[in-house]
Amino acid sequence: MPLAMVVSGDQKKVSQLRATGEVKQRLIELGFVPGSFVRVVGETSSGLILIVKGTRLAINRGLAQKIIVE
Repeated sequence: MPLAMVVSGDQKKVSQLRATGEVKQRLIELGFVPGSFVRVVGETSSGLILIVKGTRLAINRGLAQKIIVE
């Protein structure tokens, strides 16, 4: 399921990135690598607030659609 569909409070494991080129590289640099865990700590109208590898960050829902979690 895409990360954009995860509800606040849930923790999921990244299984795949459906992005290419610079976008994929940037997601990897932010810590979205297969096998890593992501916790959704909040939602806004435009995106999600996450904790990835101990770092809090926000991404928009379009980008969250490219991150597949299990």
